[in-house]
Amino acid sequence: MDKMALILVDIQNDYFPGGKMTLHETEKAAKNARVILDYFRENNLPLFHIQHIFEDNQAPFFTAGTEGVHIHQSVAPLENETVIVKHFPNSFLHTSLEAELKSIGIEHVIIVGMMSHMCIDATSRAAVDLGFKCTVIEDACTCPDITFNNQTIDAKNVHYAFMGALGSLYATIKTTDDFLVKATN
Repeated sequence: MDKMALILVDIQNDYFPGGKMTLHETEKAAKNARVILDYFRENNLPLFHIQHIFEDNQAPFFTAGTEGVHIHQSVAPLENETVIVKHFPNSFLHTSLEAELKSIGIEHVIIVGMMSHMCIDATSRAAVDLGFKCTVIEDACTCPDITFNNQTIDAKNVHYAFMGALGSLYATIKTTDDFLVKATN
């Protein structure tokens, strides 16, 4: 079995109701992310919390010094858990994530978090490009509705399109239950 680590991407307050960038069914995705987080904690497996902080104080969300930038309490890091701050959608870009994963011999990353069409996509593709096997837990991820060419695309369809694209060549796509069944057998 490949040595694996969990990467929790941007599960932060601004994405939850009352935040500056509320996503579709955020609580459901966070609940599933917590189930995966608990599995990693119970089995003493490596895990990394990723926190996006925009460097520009005029950013529409994840502004330094605001409540919205904090990792949501549903998956809050424990004192001994690594938190890596990033400033771009790709969790590997200008961060220590790759070096930290490689220093402990990680071959396979499990990715959960927000947003499916942005940071989950960028991080998953980068992970594979850097030589890691990648699994995305699709029901532990979410995104918003997006608008393109005066057309609004429902969040569920955005999510499915990106999971389908990632699943075609980059990542294995699983549900929380599917991952746990395989991991515990």
